[in-house]
Amino acid sequence: MSDLDGQVVAIAGAAGGLGPAVAQTLAGRGATLALGERSQERLDGVVAELGLPADRVDARAVDLLEDGAAEAWAEHLTSRFSRVDALVHLVGGWRGGKPIAESPIEDDEWLHDLLVRTVQIASRAFLPALASAGGRFVLVSSAQAQRPSKTNAAYGAAKAAAEAWTIALADELGESGGTANIVVVNAIVTPRMRAENPDKEYATFTDAEEIADGIAFVLGPSGRKMNGQRLSLHG
Repeated sequence: MSDLDGQVVAIAGAAGGLGPAVAQTLAGRGATLALGERSQERLDGVVAELGLPADRVDARAVDLLEDGAAEAWAEHLTSRFSRVDALVHLVGGWRGGKPIAESPIEDDEWLHDLLVRTVQIASRAFLPALASAGGRFVLVSSAQAQRPSKTNAAYGAAKAAAEAWTIALADELGESGGTANIVVVNAIVTPRMRAENPDKEYATFTDAEEIADGIAFVLGPSGRKMNGQRLSLHG
């Protein structure tokens, strides 16, 4: 028996830079995976790498910013599996690098949609399922949310808003025995990045596999009393 046996875990952004590593780790812990991503082709690649039996994986193309898409995804999963025990939010992206006065307002809007609205929309859609199961929500965030730099003001502000929403979600889920927590990193090193630059140190980065292990801890039995907290996985 593994510590996530019988748990149905939905992963939003499952085919991004971090998604495959998280999916592999959670599958190895026994979880049944519900993978969501805008591209069905990319999702199919993740599923092929996992090698799970059909009854332990569901992969569905979903754009969380489309009206009703998140609700339809949640309804599909509860219909197929009768429950959803956790939602891991890995939808991400970055724009920045310019001082505040030079940063285009379009970046603010793009980052808000990607990093804040997707969290709000997905958590609302899955809240009934999570509340009924004493379920868990995990957000992967950035140290910029707490210590923003002048060239990452819009990014830091969006991440801070997503964290605030998650802490509020922790307050609501806590009433039913559920949790919502945040895993914080500076930046992510993917296996592909390691393969392409094997001699690079990536001193302030965190390996995708280490982040996946942190998420598994938060979702597992040892994380059951952890609620509304930030788990920092960076130097």
